[in-house]
Amino acid sequence: MKKFSVLVLLVLSSVALYAQPIAETHPSVVASTSWTAAFADLGGLDGVRSIAPANLVHPPEYEITVNDVVAINKADYFLYAGYERMMQSMGSSIKKDAASLIKIETDNSIANVTKQAEYIASLLGTEVQSKQRVDSYRAVIEQGKALVHQAGLDQLPVYCHAMQMYLAKDLGLQVAGTFGPGPISAKQIAEAAKGGYAIIIDNFHNPIASVLLSVSPKSKLVVWRNFPDREGRGSLEAMVKQNIDALLQ
Repeated sequence: MKKFSVLVLLVLSSVALYAQPIAETHPSVVASTSWTAAFADLGGLDGVRSIAPANLVHPPEYEITVNDVVAINKADYFLYAGYERMMQSMGSSIKKDAASLIKIETDNSIANVTKQAEYIASLLGTEVQSKQRVDSYRAVIEQGKALVHQAGLDQLPVYCHAMQMYLAKDLGLQVAGTFGPGPISAKQIAEAAKGGYAIIIDNFHNPIASVLLSVSPKSKLVVWRNFPDREGRGSLEAMVKQNIDALLQ
């Protein structure tokens, strides 16, 4: 009887062991910069680290290291935009097939964020998480647009850095002209001098608008980011909130 009881306990223990839920595993992903990592976040992924440090003023200029190459090669996927200097300097050191390289477009418009997030989610099966995050991102911009309208800023002419016009248009701003990303031209200085722009939006990562203020001193200068200054959940949404706050101040 005692042997029988021991046998029953062993059988029950085995059943309980196999009944334990198997830990869910997710593919590992690294991104080139904090911006592409933020798109991964909106695509429904968690724990994506960026190769270029988020505290750099211009992350695409980051020079890749041997440790970075190792991290990319170990990951299941590498997410990038294509304009990063590392994409030219890595050469044949990256041992990944085309299926594990995910190239995306980076601008912060609702339309593009939605498109890129859906693309990433479709590859990695994170559609549910992605939809919730994109909906939250869209809500932040729509709320910002309402605040811009309340403040009457959507009635004012805006001269905008070309890399920031996507968010500006989504917020309902009247983008009457753009400059950059190259150096300010004499023609653009003349446009600013006679344009009567109430707001000039510059790019934190490539600031060039200071010369415009010398010919349009009454313009309000607003400086926006594209690359979040941190990684992790909600990084692009938090950055956009900061951009909106800077505009409304």
